[in-house]
Amino acid sequence: MGIMYIGCAVFLAAALVTDLRSMKIPNKLTLPAVLSGLAVHGVSGGWEGLLFACAGLGTGFGLLLVMYWMGAVGAGDVKLFAGIGAWLGSVFVLQSAVYSVLFAGLIGLMIVLWKREALLRLRRMLFSIGGFLLFRSGSSLLAGRESQMRFPFMVAVIPGVISAYVYLSI
Repeated sequence: MGIMYIGCAVFLAAALVTDLRSMKIPNKLTLPAVLSGLAVHGVSGGWEGLLFACAGLGTGFGLLLVMYWMGAVGAGDVKLFAGIGAWLGSVFVLQSAVYSVLFAGLIGLMIVLWKREALLRLRRMLFSIGGFLLFRSGSSLLAGRESQMRFPFMVAVIPGVISAYVYLSI
């Protein structure tokens, strides 16, 4: 299983560099990661290995697709987690996603506090939720996307994957 972690780590390192540079994770990186994860498991484990990789791929893709629909992550992140799942399986990709979201929340909180925008963002959020609950037109939870805070999700994914690795290897 060590080769699987190394293969995924190479893929994640490349994704980190591209995400930091351009805030995107390109298909020319994610597609080979998914296909190579399926191929390695198929060759090393036969049908059972291929099913393991397919289950991980589906778990990672499906979970992040929901987050994409909510506007929390980009499409590259969805395919990134499909690649992680293809290499390391369902349990690992699920743990990685949970830890990554927790790290993203912590990073977002630190950015908001650093920029001293905490009260302004809290007030906007409360007004948005209040307008949504009162069915007011023009106020929805998805309004004002241009004011949403953005940072490369890979900054949260790397510690999330490391945390999942440590947790699952204990």
